[in-house]
Amino acid sequence: MKLPFLGALKNLKLPGAARKTPGFVCINLWPDRIDVSHVVSHVVASGKERPEIKRCDTYRKVGGEAATLTRLRKDLDLERCRCITLLKSGDYQITQVEAPNVLPSEMKNAVRWRIKDMIDFPVDEATVDSVSIPATEAAVGRTAQMLAVTTRNQVIAKVAKPFNDADIPLEIIDVPEFAQRNVARCLEPEGKGVALLSLDDRGGLLTFTFGGELYQHRRIDVTLASLRGAGPGEKESADVGLEMEGPYERLAVELQRSLDHFDRQFPRVSVAKLVVTPVPGADKLRSYLGGRLDLPVELLYLSEVMDFPDIVELHEPARQVQCLLTIGAALRQEAA
Repeated sequence: MKLPFLGALKNLKLPGAARKTPGFVCINLWPDRIDVSHVVSHVVASGKERPEIKRCDTYRKVGGEAATLTRLRKDLDLERCRCITLLKSGDYQITQVEAPNVLPSEMKNAVRWRIKDMIDFPVDEATVDSVSIPATEAAVGRTAQMLAVTTRNQVIAKVAKPFNDADIPLEIIDVPEFAQRNVARCLEPEGKGVALLSLDDRGGLLTFTFGGELYQHRRIDVTLASLRGAGPGEKESADVGLEMEGPYERLAVELQRSLDHFDRQFPRVSVAKLVVTPVPGADKLRSYLGGRLDLPVELLYLSEVMDFPDIVELHEPARQVQCLLTIGAALRQEAA
C-alpha cells in the first residue's frame, strides 16, 4: 500500500540509480529539533525478516531548518537515501469514503470529487491521496471503503521547501497514522488484528490494523502530561467547580467506545490485543485498562519486535515515545 504525496513534489529530485542505501530514512521536523531514523530489514535465524534500526538520532536546529538539513545531507550522505518526512496532525484530514466504482486510471479524480464537500477548503487547492480498506466486510454486503488523505497544496509546498533548499531528495510525505500502522504490523499475531495506542504530549492516537493494513484510526484527547501523577479513580476539577472524570477513566471510556465501533464496522476482524506505548506508570495503566476492557492489554517494547544493537538509548521508554512515529515512517515496506 502506497501513500506518497508525489503529485505535489515534481520539483524535487526523485530516486535515481545512484541511490544505494537500503531501507528508508525518515527526517521528522519539529520546532526545536530534527529527528532522523534509518530502518532496514535483515534476516534472522528463523529465516524471517526483522526490522533493524540503524540510526535514531536527534539534532538541534542551528541556523534554521534548511541550514541544519544541509549539514545533515553532507554528514549522513542523504543524497543516497530514500527520504521520508511526516505531516503534523493538524495539517491534513483522513476521511473514510465509499470506493468509487471506476477504472483504476480514473480513481484519483473520482476520489477528489467524492471528498470535495467533506473538506473546509476548495478541492482545487487540495493534494489528495487514497488507500483501500481491505474488503473483509464484503461478505456481509457492505460497499468497499477507502481512506482519503487530503491536505492543502500550500502545506505540501511549505513542508517540501526546506528539503528543496537543502538539496535533499525527499521521496515521500507521509502521515502519522500510516507511520503507526507500520509499527503495528510488527505486533500482529497471525490471522488477527491489533489495536495500538500511542500517547504523547499532543494526545493519543489509536490505530486498528489487520494483515498489515490500516482499517481505522482515532485521535483521543488524553495527553501523556495528564497521566503524569494521576491514578485510577482520581477526579479532576472542572472550571465550574464540579468534578469530572480523571484521565484514566476518560481514556478507558474512549477506548471501549472505539473498540465497540470497530467491532460493528468490521465484525469479521478479530482484534487480539491492545498495545500501549510506554508511559509514566505504565504497569499501573496496563493493569487499569486490562480490568476495564474486554481484551488483553500489553505494553510496547520495541526490542521485542525489532533490533537496534547500537542504539542503547532506545531501550528507554521516553526515547521510544519521542521517536515512535519517526521510526514507524522509516519502517515503510516498499520495493527499492
